[in-house]
Parts: sequence; C-alpha cells; structure tokens
Amino acid sequence: MSAISTDIPCSGVEEKKVPLKVALSSFLGNFIEWFDYATYTYFAITIGMVFFPDSAVDSTLMAFCVFALSFIFRPLGASFWGTMGDKKGRKWSLTVSVFMMAGATFCIGLLPGYMAWGMAAPALLLLLRMIQGFSASGEYAGAATFLAEYAPTDKRGMYCSIVPASTAIGLLVGSAFATVMYTIMPEAAVNEWGWRIPFILAGPLGIGAYFVNIQLEDSPTYQAMQRALKDAEASGAAGAPERPIHCLFTKHLRKLIISIGAAMLNAVGFYVVLTYLPVYLETAVMMPKNESSLITTIALITYVAFIFASGHLSDKFGRKKMLITACVGFIVFTIPAFMLLNTANFVTVLVVELIMCLILTVNDGTLSSYLSETFPTQVRYSGFALSFNVANALFGGTASFICTSLITVSGSNMAPAFYMVGVSCIALVAMILSHEHSNKDLSEI
Repeated sequence: MSAISTDIPCSGVEEKKVPLKVALSSFLGNFIEWFDYATYTYFAITIGMVFFPDSAVDSTLMAFCVFALSFIFRPLGASFWGTMGDKKGRKWSLTVSVFMMAGATFCIGLLPGYMAWGMAAPALLLLLRMIQGFSASGEYAGAATFLAEYAPTDKRGMYCSIVPASTAIGLLVGSAFATVMYTIMPEAAVNEWGWRIPFILAGPLGIGAYFVNIQLEDSPTYQAMQRALKDAEASGAAGAPERPIHCLFTKHLRKLIISIGAAMLNAVGFYVVLTYLPVYLETAVMMPKNESSLITTIALITYVAFIFASGHLSDKFGRKKMLITACVGFIVFTIPAFMLLNTANFVTVLVVELIMCLILTVNDGTLSSYLSETFPTQVRYSGFALSFNVANALFGGTASFICTSLITVSGSNMAPAFYMVGVSCIALVAMILSHEHSNKDLSEI
C-alpha cells in the first residue's frame, strides 16, 4: 500500500500505516455486511422452514420476502449516514454503521424459531433485518468514499476495487460455509442449529472492525474541506452551512438520477449472479445443493481475481467505457446464459457463471470509483449512499423475490433473464448520459 502512503499527508499519524488501516477498515465493514447477506441467501430454504413452517405461501418465498422488505430502510439509512458522513466525517458514519450491522446479525443467530416463539419469531427476524438494511446503507458508500479520498488520482479505480472485492470475499466465505456445512453435517443438524453459526460470528468480527476504525483519521480531502469551511466562517465569507441532502437535491439532482440508473445494473446483476443463482439452480434447475454451492464458490474465487483487474482497467480506459461495456455484455449474453443454465450440466453451468462473473466485475470493479467521482466533497457521501441504496432497495434487494415470483407467475425458468436484460438497457441509457471524471482530483469535482 506504499503507493498511497507517499501521496497522503497524515498529520500526527505514522504515514505508512494509515493507508493499510484505511484499506482494512473499508474491507472489514463491507465484508461483514455481505457475509451476512450471503449466509441469509444460501440458507434461505432453511430460514424459511425455521421461521415460516406453517405459511400458506412457499416458505422460501417468504424468506426472500423478508430479505426484500429489509431494503425498504436502505434509502432512509442512506440519507442518515450520508448526511452524518458529510457533516461529522466519513470515519464516524462508517464506524457506527458497521457496529450496528454486526450487532443485528449476531442477534439473528440467537433468535428462536417459529416453533418456540410463534409469530414473534418472524416479526423479530423482520425487525433485525430492517436494522441491518438501515445500517448497511452506510457501509459500502462509506468504505468507497474513504478509500477514494485517500487514493492517488491515477490509481483510484484500483484502490476502490477493494470494496467490491470485500463484498465478493464476504459472499465467498458465506458460500464456503454453506458448502462445508452441507458436506460434513447431516442436513437435519444444519436445519436445526448449524445455520446459526455464521450469523453469530458477526459479533466478534464487528468488534474487531470497531477497534480498527477508531484508530483512523478522516480522509485528507474531507479534512481539507472542513478547514476551508472553518476559514470561510472565521473570515465572515460563509453563511449558514447548507444541509448535504438539501444541497444534493437542489444542485445535483441530475447527477443523482443518472447515478441511480447506473447503479441499477450493479444491484440486480450482483444479487442475481452471486446470491440468487445458487437457489435458482437448486429450485428451478434441480441441481444438487452441494453442486450449486461448489459452482458458486469457484465463481466467487474467480470474481475476486477479476475485480482488481477491472479497477485497474477503469483507471486506464475510464469509468464510462467500462460501465457501458458491462451493460452491453449483459444485454447480449444473459438470455443465452440462462438457456445453458437450464441444461443442469455441471461444467456448462460453471462456465456460464464464470462468464457472467467476468461481465459483472467490469461493472462492479468500476462503480465505486465512478460514484465517488460523480459528486463534490461536501455531498460525496450523501450522493454515493443515496444513489447506491435507492438502486439496491428498488432493484437489488427485491431481485431474488422478483425472479422467484416471475418464474411462479410465468411458469418459465427464463423469466429472470428477461428482467435482467430490461434493467441492463435502463443502465445503458444512464451511462450514455453520464460524464467522465476519472483522473480528476476529487477536490476539483
């Protein structure tokens, strides 16, 4: 990480150590969030049986419904964490949101099921998921903004790719957990108590992330903005500070709308490719659990390897070109991909998932740096958080539920593919209307 440390002034802190701590902080917070989401998704069938055993609706569908409903709170959380991140600092929002997320995840692992607590059990599950949704909305944006404001201009894309990499590693560990547990444990034991283990692990992980975060200083870019504001106030040149959310909607609304459109593909693509497909392969294609989990694990390992290359390429070719390439890739390949998935052939399914992962990394490895560069410093956290989380609330968190529902209503396993193509077309229009800000100093945006 020495490439960053030589470029960053860090008053009162040993220069070489700060960037590593920043990267670790950004990694841990996002890892916890996505480890939880992976755990919930990969154990969705079990969670459905534990909390919705007597439901008139399919229990797995009810589990996904709870998953989707938790995303209602993400735009609200984004407004809160974004505002606090722009007013109190990136460090404060990131630290508190990670702690809340880890605590709620830990409590899910201890929550009794329907057979013990009746309707109180699914009600509390929904409440804890909503707390997760509220807190998670500050993590990805906070981690990416923190890294972007520390990174050198010409390597911002590569360093920001640490955030989606931590996302993928969280999913990878969650997938590996599921694979190992279903391999070495009787299915009855997994259904009874084994599924709780990864949720409980979020507790010590959250405590570790908290102690890393409290040792950090805010980014040099944010500190410079705060000094400029204080100097302006001292000289009488500044009036009352404008609220970040008000400033975002009055002065940067077009950027916000385009950013939501750009983030749509990431939201749907990420959840469909990396979290929904294992369930799709198991329930729609009828592949064995161990095979679908193994394919997902291999795909995620490949995804992590691809993601840093994508970030580097975005530094070289620009964010806009990379994001447009991802849109076109999904438009062209998604329908043929789902046709091949339905063959249920292990090798064919694996190759298809690897190709879809590659296309997704072109988007995911670029989006965090793109959103960080879209908004000026005074509203950067708010703009990033709101655009990313509105897209995830409307399209990402609902992706598994919508895909499952579309298959049920239409009777066709191809329905999710057409949904994804439609979202890709909207994202393509948004990217065509966007502007290129790579290789610009963040203080000049």
